[in-house]
Amino acid sequence: MKTYAFAITFLCAISFNLSGAQELQLTAKDSVVTSSWVLGLGYNIVDDSATPFSKDFLNIKDTWNALPYPSSISIGRFFKNGLGIKAIGSYNKYDIGKKVDGAINTVERDYYAIDGMISYDLNKIIGETGWFDPFLQVGAGYSDIGSVGRTTGNAGFGINTWFNDRWGLNFNTMGKWGIKEGSTKQIQHSAGVVYRFGIEKELSKKGLEKLALIEENQRVSDSIAAAKKAEEEARLMAERLAQEKEKARLAAEVQARKDAENRRRTELENKIKDLGNVYFSLNSSYLSKPYMELLDKLTILMEENPSLTLKVGSHADSRGAEKYNQWLSEKRVKQTLDYLIAKKGIDASRLTGDGYGETQLVNDCDNNTYCPESKHKLNRRSEFEVLAF
Repeated sequence: MKTYAFAITFLCAISFNLSGAQELQLTAKDSVVTSSWVLGLGYNIVDDSATPFSKDFLNIKDTWNALPYPSSISIGRFFKNGLGIKAIGSYNKYDIGKKVDGAINTVERDYYAIDGMISYDLNKIIGETGWFDPFLQVGAGYSDIGSVGRTTGNAGFGINTWFNDRWGLNFNTMGKWGIKEGSTKQIQHSAGVVYRFGIEKELSKKGLEKLALIEENQRVSDSIAAAKKAEEEARLMAERLAQEKEKARLAAEVQARKDAENRRRTELENKIKDLGNVYFSLNSSYLSKPYMELLDKLTILMEENPSLTLKVGSHADSRGAEKYNQWLSEKRVKQTLDYLIAKKGIDASRLTGDGYGETQLVNDCDNNTYCPESKHKLNRRSEFEVLAF
């Protein structure tokens, strides 16, 4: 059941990832410019009709002064906290017939102005819009109109509309009030192209929300991957335990078979040992009746154990020449094997034999030691070794 539930969860997660993959990728639209330098070039319009916010505010024909070519330049630095500082230089011309200081202008006058402004980005209040950037501004400046200069206090508002991170349009209006008593009031409008450089960016609110969703999705994916890994490790551990258990079982079976074989070998060896050895008279390879009976019993044991294979080793005592004793032991081997094979019908493939002469004495009765006949007899023997069973 756990595996089934995991499989369902895993498939749902994959489906979610595939369907939402494009939506959950951070793009340029998910970040906003938080600070930059801004360079601007555009047109400026000056309204110097003495009462710029009166009924003549939009009397473009009579009160607005403008040039047919770009006539203002600005440079500004805007900060992450919404504040900005900007320097603006502008040129204009007061045409004849326009209303200036509440009267009709009778002579052309050049207009020069330099202004320093502090602005505040309203997106910090209304929420980040990305492309739409409204602001308020205040500052001060100096205007020269027909060689007559005046210092002004400035206030206004504007907007930037951004096509991308670099390029946009600027529109703004500011009122300029002469500080010296008797100075005129002006309104200066401007519109132009702006270019941003030295940009620093951060994720927008939507970008942060998307990042949080991506991280959550990654956390879920990591959790699923961890669960899958844990399940795989558990499966491998179970397999290893099963393999070790099977290995132990097989080893136990092998050991049990080996122990059983050893017990059987020991049992057969003990039975053969209980029968005893075949002993021969001095200088003889003749089988006497008691030892024929011993071989008859050995035959019965071999018939009861059809896989039993024996090696017959025959020996001589130390009396006589070594070569003679070797020849005599080989005759004793032959006599023993012939009796088992020819007379008792044991398959020859189940028997093998070697004669050892006087090389394997069972006591100290060698050529240099005197021994009674009873001790020499122990060396004239055929004995039996289990080869297979």
